Amino acid sequence: MFKNFLMKKILRQQGVPEAQIDVFISMMEKNPELFQNIAKETKEKMDAGMDQQTASLEVTKKYEAELRKLAE
Repeated sequence: MFKNFLMKKILRQQGVPEAQIDVFISMMEKNPELFQNIAKETKEKMDAGMDQQTASLEVTKKYEAELRKLAE
């Protein structure tokens, strides 16, 4: 619950619309391991010299099918 509060606050500060925040939090609650893997792989790519946006896009594409299932 506290993690959700912090995540919502961070996303609001980033300018993410409230409806998208709720969807994102719901997806994270359904499969937290997936989001841990995404974060880990993104960090590994960044540590290897890739910029954050490119690393995030590559990793997100890799898990696109799983993310779509969670969004349903």
